Amino acid sequence: MSEHNDDGERVPAVVLDYLPNGRPDDDRPQYQKQPIAYAIGVEEFRLFEVTLEEDVSLTITDRFDADRSSDLVSRVRELDYEDLSSAAQPELEHAIRAIVEADERRFVDFYNDAQPITLRLHQLNLLPGIGKKLRNNILEERKRGPFESFEELEERVSGLHNPKEVLVERILEELREDDLKYRTFVRREAQ
Repeated sequence: MSEHNDDGERVPAVVLDYLPNGRPDDDRPQYQKQPIAYAIGVEEFRLFEVTLEEDVSLTITDRFDADRSSDLVSRVRELDYEDLSSAAQPELEHAIRAIVEADERRFVDFYNDAQPITLRLHQLNLLPGIGKKLRNNILEERKRGPFESFEELEERVSGLHNPKEVLVERILEELREDDLKYRTFVRREAQ
């Protein structure tokens, strides 16, 4: 149940919080504690706690491979939003925004490729503030040609303001809410 692949595939992640002296609730003597980092996976937005090797030092926003095949990592444990440290939670929105900005093509393609989920529900309707009318505007515009950037998306679809922030809000919602029926961006292990 951790965000690592047993086949040795890399798991890129962004640091949300770094605790060089281990968790504060760990009662063991200091010399027995290892540094830990709270991080978010770049591909599937999974949250995890990474126990680091002794001489590893990271800072918030650092990118690293959060899998056991990495020389930096000794253990990886998947977390829920509530299990993040109080310092990691406010960093989450900034990290998600940076991930979306760094891979704009991937997230613009969501608007290009989103499909119906059921006869009455479309993936676009899962995004905050997108109702039937705005969804139809997006679908009509993408028939004329694929969107190339967030800026073009905002220019071509009247009523869609800041499409990047809409995605960031949805990803945050998927991370924070346990009882969502549909998840588009965040992958979770079966509980």
